[in-house]
Amino acid sequence: MHDKTLTELKAGLANGEYSSRELTEHFLARIKQFDGELNSFITVTEEQALAQADAADQAIAAGQAGLLTGLPIAHKDIFCTEGVRTSCGSKMLDSFIAPYTATVVEKMAAEGAVMLGKTNMDEFAMGSSNETSWYGAVKNPWDLERVPGGSSGGAAACLGARLAPAATGTDTGGSIRQPAALNNVTGLKPTYGRVSRWGMIAFASSLDQAGPMGQSAEDCALMLQAMAGHDHRDSTSLNEKVDDYLGALNEDISGLTIGIPEEFFPATLDGAIADNSRAAIRELEKLGAKVVSVSLPSIKLSVPAYYVIAPAEASSNLSRFDGVRFGHRCDDPQDLEDLYKRSRSEGFGDEVKRRILVGTYALSAGYYDAYYRRAQQVRRLIRDDFARAFEKVDVLMGPTAPETAFKLGAKKDDPVSMYMADVFTIGVNLAGLPALSMPTGFINGLPTGTQVIGNYFREGQILNVAHKYQQATDWHRQLPAFGGEQ
Repeated sequence: MHDKTLTELKAGLANGEYSSRELTEHFLARIKQFDGELNSFITVTEEQALAQADAADQAIAAGQAGLLTGLPIAHKDIFCTEGVRTSCGSKMLDSFIAPYTATVVEKMAAEGAVMLGKTNMDEFAMGSSNETSWYGAVKNPWDLERVPGGSSGGAAACLGARLAPAATGTDTGGSIRQPAALNNVTGLKPTYGRVSRWGMIAFASSLDQAGPMGQSAEDCALMLQAMAGHDHRDSTSLNEKVDDYLGALNEDISGLTIGIPEEFFPATLDGAIADNSRAAIRELEKLGAKVVSVSLPSIKLSVPAYYVIAPAEASSNLSRFDGVRFGHRCDDPQDLEDLYKRSRSEGFGDEVKRRILVGTYALSAGYYDAYYRRAQQVRRLIRDDFARAFEKVDVLMGPTAPETAFKLGAKKDDPVSMYMADVFTIGVNLAGLPALSMPTGFINGLPTGTQVIGNYFREGQILNVAHKYQQATDWHRQLPAFGGEQ
């Protein structure tokens, strides 16, 4: 059953080929058997999952099935889940039991989804390799000596190994798309505000966005149909009509114009990475799409602008973790200052501390205009570049990541090199656009992905493009040797 997509599993449930309980037990057994090596889950909610599966079977029998009824799904451990630990991959929140449920989890549960557990992640979503988690590094199922990407590395790895058929992730600078590319799965970052952030622990509030991760674009469309929509509890949630993402999947792409930003294919890019993406684009040309070259001249500034804006917002968001109200609290504090210092020093890891320091500096008196304000001005230039490009094209395409999965520990002591793993994805977050990564081939047995970027609220179009590509190819069907007989 684990070699089927979420959509295929949904059809099997409807046809009575298996029950939700059987399906859930199958994936729970795989997690027990294989996740000891992979480390993709922080918490497995077996008892709750089986109870939800039994309820789903009753709903199906009564003809009351929702979009996701009976389908097992994993949630990134950044989404609050009432009564279940929500750690954000940090010692700071290791003991935090959320008193409420995030909107994303709530909406998917309302459609009948079964929660298998909470997936591992870079601490507070800060990282591109899933090595900053307090619970240890996640391994890539295609090579256990390599990283799965981050920060949604646990979600991507468990999907790649087929320990779950689908998962939720979050994307602040590429944290859905980059790990999706490195694990041969499909991941979608929606338009900023398309999916509620309520109950999603904040990293950088103007950049964070929840999204679906699955085996295929069709799976992502199914999940987004359940996740998307306005939420009055989230002030950044946009009150825009939710499109029929599933209905748009099979639209003809003849006449679609694909823009190829020259900045996404620099001379320094690995030739094999470029070749795989260009081959994907040629496949879409065979289906009737047109290809033109475009330029995003300010995109080269996206990484430095991001690493001022995101740490600045993080330094503000993470100030709430002070050892007083919730989270880690140091033993025997001498006074309030000692409580603050030791609780935060003990609770946060090195990468989180680094970003808090950078962000606090950028916001400090005398430096705000020189750094934070200037970075926001660059952000507007990047957004304007995308706007001009979308006057000429329907979607933009290029590699998702500049390299395949690198060895565990290879970049841990070189933060700048690590930051460049998101060089092709960060601009999308700064502009607030939707983008999807889809599997488009392998290099030396390691997956690569190609990114499809759309205009605001055009998730249906990029899902359509990816679905048409996946109907013509089978890269997304390839499975790693890890995980036993497939």
